Amino acid sequence: MYPRAMVRNDAFNAAVQLLKTRERSEKELTSRLRRKGFEADEVTAAVDRCREYGYVDDSRFARCKARQLLTNGRAVGRRLQRELQLAGVAEELVEQTLAELQSDFKEETLLDELLERRFASFDYRLADDRERRRVVNYFLRRGFALATILEQLKKPCGG
Repeated sequence: MYPRAMVRNDAFNAAVQLLKTRERSEKELTSRLRRKGFEADEVTAAVDRCREYGYVDDSRFARCKARQLLTNGRAVGRRLQRELQLAGVAEELVEQTLAELQSDFKEETLLDELLERRFASFDYRLADDRERRRVVNYFLRRGFALATILEQLKKPCGG
């Protein structure tokens, strides 16, 4: 049997390995270590040590995750908020992150960019009802507001 300090070090090493691949929230890191079979006290010690060294930081994670989702057009608004919550980010930190990024990312601009990438030849005026619904639902699933979607799609020069 390994001494207790050795096991805790193993949990820390496993945590560092997980953080090498990508940024994670404390909740995600805790969950992954528990799935690897480490005991609760070992996991707590490893996550605390990672936080102490600055390897895990929910604030940094929230900003990175939000920027990635926004830039890729995968989530905005309520969908973005929900994605961060599911990743284990505290509600107040989610609100703070969204407020910080609000000036950098405008919903209309993101929608226009995504429309150009995903539906370059789409013209709302010429599309049939089925095609319109398909495009509108695509944006709704990503968290865009219906009013914003329709406003951007109906713009004469934008689509």
